[in-house]
Formats: sequence, C-alpha cells, structure tokens
Amino acid sequence: MRFLDLYISGFGKFHDTAVSFEDGLNVIYGKNEAGKSTIHTFIRGMLFGIERQRGRAARNDIYSKYEPWENSGTYEGQLRLESDDGTIYRIERSFQKNKKEFTVINETTGREEPDGRAVLQEILGGMSETMYNNTISISQLKSATDEGMVSELKNYIANMNTSGNMALNITKATAYLKNQRKQFESQLSPEASVNYTSLLSEIRALERELSSPKYENQLQEYSKLRDSVRNELEHQKIEKEDLSDRLQKSRQVLDEFSFTDEASIEAYRSQAETLYQDYQHAQVSSSSKGSRFFQVFFFIAAAICAICAAYCGYLAFFPLPSPWLGAGPTALIFGVAALVLLMLGICVTRHRSRRRQEAEKSASVLSEILSRHLGESEISDESMKLLSQRLDRFITLCHAVTNSEDSLVKRSEQISALMAKQNDCSLVIEEQQRVQWELEKKLEHLSACKDRAAALKHILNENERIHQEIASVDLALDTLKELSTTIRDSFGLYLNKTASDLIAGITGGIYSSISIDENLNAFLNTRRKLIPLEQVSSGTADQIYLALRLAAAHFIQGDADRLPLIFDDSFVLYDDERLRTVLKWLPTAYSGQILVFTCHEREMRVLKAEGAAVHEVRL
Repeated sequence: MRFLDLYISGFGKFHDTAVSFEDGLNVIYGKNEAGKSTIHTFIRGMLFGIERQRGRAARNDIYSKYEPWENSGTYEGQLRLESDDGTIYRIERSFQKNKKEFTVINETTGREEPDGRAVLQEILGGMSETMYNNTISISQLKSATDEGMVSELKNYIANMNTSGNMALNITKATAYLKNQRKQFESQLSPEASVNYTSLLSEIRALERELSSPKYENQLQEYSKLRDSVRNELEHQKIEKEDLSDRLQKSRQVLDEFSFTDEASIEAYRSQAETLYQDYQHAQVSSSSKGSRFFQVFFFIAAAICAICAAYCGYLAFFPLPSPWLGAGPTALIFGVAALVLLMLGICVTRHRSRRRQEAEKSASVLSEILSRHLGESEISDESMKLLSQRLDRFITLCHAVTNSEDSLVKRSEQISALMAKQNDCSLVIEEQQRVQWELEKKLEHLSACKDRAAALKHILNENERIHQEIASVDLALDTLKELSTTIRDSFGLYLNKTASDLIAGITGGIYSSISIDENLNAFLNTRRKLIPLEQVSSGTADQIYLALRLAAAHFIQGDADRLPLIFDDSFVLYDDERLRTVLKWLPTAYSGQILVFTCHEREMRVLKAEGAAVHEVRL
C-alpha cells in the first residue's frame, strides 16, 4: 500500500492544503513550525481517527491541539492511497465532535464502500494504532518502542506460532483458566457436611417460630380502616373549611355594617324608626299652617300695638287742643303688648326653625342609613319598609352565624375524634409493619438458609467432579506454561536474528550482532561481554531502536512491506556519516514507500549526492 496524496480542509494551521507523494523515498521538508508533525498526525488521524478526551484531559489532547486555527467547522480532510492489488481508495473523514463522518470511496470502481472500516482494516493488514505508532510511524525523537508494543507482539507471535488464529490470546486464556480454578476452589468446602446439618436444625426452628399467631397479618385490615378514617377525616375537614369560609363571609357582612348580634340589629332598627318619626314630626311641625299663622299674627299684632303705643305716646307729649288724659298709660299698655307679641312671634319663629333643623338632621342621618343599606337616600314609607326587610335579613344572617358556629364546634369535635382514631390505626399499623418486617427478615433468613442448604447439598454431590475439573485446569495451565516458554524462545530468536541483520546494515557494518530479550531490552554483542544499550552513544542507541522497529514492522506485515514507513525528524541525533549510511541503506532494507519529514536540508543534499531517486515536498 502507498499514499498517493492528501487534502486538508482544516487541520491545525493548514486550510485547503494538498500534498502529493510518490513511490519509494519521499522527503517532506519544512522549517520548524512549518507543520510537518501536523501532516504526520493528519495521516494517522485519517487512518485511525482522533477521539476527544473527557474532563481536564480534553484541554491538551490531540483533538484540541490540532483543531483548525480558523473556521473549526472545516476540521476534516481526504487521503488517497493505493492498495497492494492496485485499487485506489479515497478516505474522507470529519473530526468534528458533533459531526463525525467516515467514508471510503473506491475510485477504481467509482463506488462508496458500504463497510469502509472493514475495507480500511483489510488495507492495513489488521494493524492496530498501537502497532502503527510503534513500528512504521516513527515520531520526532521517538525511535524507541512503547511498552504497550511488548505484550501485543508477544500475543501476536504466540498466536501465529500455535494455531495461526489471531483470535487466540494466550495471556487471556491463562487468566481465564486461573479464574476458573479460583471459582472451582471457592465452591469446595471441607466442612460442608457439618454446615448442612446445622442449617437443617436452624430451618426447623425457624419454621416452628413462624407458625405462631403473633405473625398473623392484619396489616391489610387496619390499612383499609385507616384509609376509611382518613377519607372521612378529609371530608370533614373540607366541610369544616367550607363552613368556616361561609361563617367568615357572614361575619364580614355583619362587621361591615357594625352588627354583632340580633340585639344590635334591633337597636339599629329602633334608631332608624325613631329618626323617621322625629323626621315626620319635625316636618309636620315646621310646615304647620297654624304655627305659621301664629307667627304672622304675633308679628302683625306686635306691629299694630307698637304703632298704637307710638301714637298714644305722641298724644301724651304733644297734647291736642282737647287733651286726652289717658294717653300715657295707654301708650305704655300698647308698648308692653307690642313687646309681648313680638316675643311670642320670635318664640314661634325659633320653634319652627328648631323643628326644621331637627327635621334636616334626622333626614341626613336617615338618608345615610338608607343609602348605606338600600343604595338610595330618598326618605319614604316604602324606603323604611325596605330597610326593615333588609334588617330582617341581617337577623336571619345572625341566626345562621349562630347555627354555623355551633356546627363548627361539632365538626371540630368530630375531626378530633377521627384524628384520634386515625392515630390509633397508625399505631396498630406501625406495630403490624414492625411484625411483618420481622417476619420478612425471618422468611428471608429462612430462604437464605434453604438456599445455602441446597448449595451445600449440591457441593457434597459435586465435590468429586469439581476436583476433577481443577485437575483438568491445572493440566491446561501447565501446557500453556510450556507453550509460553517455547514462544518466548522463538520470539527472542526471531528478533535477535532480524534486528542483527538490520543493525549491520544501518550502522554500515560497525555492529553486526545484537541480542534482545523478551522485554525488548537490547544488548550489543562483543567478544568479551554484552553491552547494554544504555551504555552506548545516543546516536548508536537510536540506530538500534530503529532496527528494532523495522524488525517488528517486518514481522507484523509478513513477507511484504505493505505499509509506508514514516519518519518525523527521526535522524536529529545522527551525524552526517550516520545519516548518509542510513539513507543509503533504507531503500534496500524496506521495499515499501518511505516518508521522511525533516527540518534540515542535509537529507536532500545527501540523497542528491548519492544520486538516489527521491520525491521532494516543500511545505
């Protein structure tokens, strides 16, 4: 399989960016921060996807790191590749968290693959992302394998060496057998017979205890009674509330007119009638013709007497030729009479005025009463009759208030009695619940005892068979242990041979032999001793780890180098001579497509000096 080209709609700093690749060796050059690692990560994301982490880890995960710098809605792209059989596929993937899409287009047939993930897995030869990261994808300054690759390679080699079936996993099989053995051992009980006899005695005692009348269930009966009382209580409360509302409204009506009881209403009626009588009497008195006649008469008579008194007085002081000797006393008499008549006229006038004021006052108070109760202030016999009827209704309302108060007291007594009855029922129910809870616990305990007894009986019957099963598991574990030893030896031999062949080429023959144990710890062979990898120079160590990766890549892919080999600034620790050696050696050691990402131009200078066929991409 080889990469043809890629197109980035949005990924990190790139937008609407296209990059093409060729067969063989490709050198992708770019200065620091030019985006080499971004394209490397984009290729991996197109093959295996990018999942966003959760919580705090999401702040610095790969998804967040490579979100488009502009227009996050274009977090997607395409990758075109050619499979080993010559079919060209186009992978289209969207990385957006709310719009994840993955499509594989077969450009050779011009159709979309219905199961794109299965097709991609077939193209990758079943390689997982862990294998990809630890073999053919060599990130910046990270030639060494991760620890996760060790167990994956062991399982892979173990499966292929035993049955050729990738579904087999010796580690999981061993764990499963050990778990089965623990389960069988947990079922064994050397004291099963004693425990079984003890449980039977306890079961009989519990059954005798549970047959006691104490545990007779009366919970349902008392629950129904309490529900009935509760319903009646609710009904009485509603009736009481309704009665209380009506009583309050009636009292509000009486309070509005300042009535407290029937006596206050009767007093009010008497006051209104008295006012009406006074009003009528004053009206009659003030408008009486007799009083008006006397008023006029007294004033006219007083005026006449005053004139007569004046005349007689004149005659007394200015006598005529034939004088009247009685003029003086007569004038005095007429004067006194005029004064008396004037006083009487004034008294009659004042009396009429007072009666008129009393009539007006009575009319004002009576009009206010009529306006308040009847909504009109006109004083008449009909109005007084309507007022009396209105006051009769108030008296009826007072009687209703009194009756309601009596009924309210009775309702309260009934409610108190019902509440007491409800509390009694609740106490009985609580006691019944406690007894039933105790009964349920004892029944649960009895059921548990019976279950344990049945389990113990089963153990007694199956004890011999379980021992046979344990023996079978032990035999299977021993067989797997022997097989694991054989696999470990074959694993070490394979890596030692392949890595030694590769280290000879990558170092230009400086080192020709390397030993790798089952934990992928590397040692260089000398005539005197094995030198641990930690004791060699960083450049040599990096070469050895590169050889180990290529050995793993050869092993995982089989005979053919199917997938492109990717380097991301992986030769930073190499001097010029080492770099020339490895670049010259790589195309011979790996027959597939090779992508070299670098921020130095020396790779291109070395390759051009060697006359190597190389495709250059500049970012």
